[in-house]
Amino acid sequence: ELPRRRVRTLECGQGAVRAVRFNVDGNYCLTCGSDKSLKLWNPHKGTALRTYQGHGYEVLDAAGSFDNSQLCSCGADKTVALWDVATGQVVRKYRGHAGKVNCVQFNEEATIIVSGSIDSTVRCWDCRSRRPDPVQVLDEAKDGISSVKVSDHEILSGSVDGRVRRYDLRAGQLYSDYIGSPITSVCFSKDGQCALAASLDSTLRLLDKETGELLGEYTGHRSTAYRLDCVLSEQDTHVGSASEDGNVYFWDLVEGSLALSLAVGHSVVQSLSFHPTLPCLLTATEGQVQLWREESFQPEGDTA
Repeated sequence: ELPRRRVRTLECGQGAVRAVRFNVDGNYCLTCGSDKSLKLWNPHKGTALRTYQGHGYEVLDAAGSFDNSQLCSCGADKTVALWDVATGQVVRKYRGHAGKVNCVQFNEEATIIVSGSIDSTVRCWDCRSRRPDPVQVLDEAKDGISSVKVSDHEILSGSVDGRVRRYDLRAGQLYSDYIGSPITSVCFSKDGQCALAASLDSTLRLLDKETGELLGEYTGHRSTAYRLDCVLSEQDTHVGSASEDGNVYFWDLVEGSLALSLAVGHSVVQSLSFHPTLPCLLTATEGQVQLWREESFQPEGDTA
């Protein structure tokens, strides 16, 4: 089942929402605001839990650690921040990027933060060390990094230079696949076999991670100017994309046919986040975040 029903709308009150991200278990989410703030929510209940202030410019991405004790975030102020969830304080601030930082991820143990910047580098920061410089700089990209994802032994990056790069940290190998159009978002499939890439030619592409073979192409949405997210559903059955026409589109992963188009708003859908285990989607457009569930879903306390 796909999320088709709008269950909740969060008025975030933080300017334009640049990114929305579920936490690891999908019980909470983070919203990144153009007003320099980061907010933690329970989107299922519609409650704001805490606001994190500390960036000097708009916040562009954020992620939660596996145990929900820490957050990382990045922004147009060229910094990466590590936060203590409970106190709301910045634990560390990493200043090494030469331009705005588009994307951040923790590794599985939340010992390393991986960040990607408009300065064409991916940088790896040690959360436990007091040293100000990154433990690793991946500078193979020829243009800005728009998206990074981290698995237990890999870093996947998408760049404006039109390449998807996969760093196998165990083997010390770099695999690069040329898409040709600037890439806005990348993600791993849940089974770890594939990589999905969205690019500015209004196309999503599913690649076999090992061989680079093109397994599927998905079109119908509009993506020509903005950095839009792509997602895979919780069981890898569908691929989804935000769109500049105010909709979210889902395609059948195997067949490539359009399965669903959700009318989210009147302007660009800035960001998407799919729940890790449920048919549940978060969409961000303008200053709002909307929670979508499957048709049969009954919100708590609702009697139909």
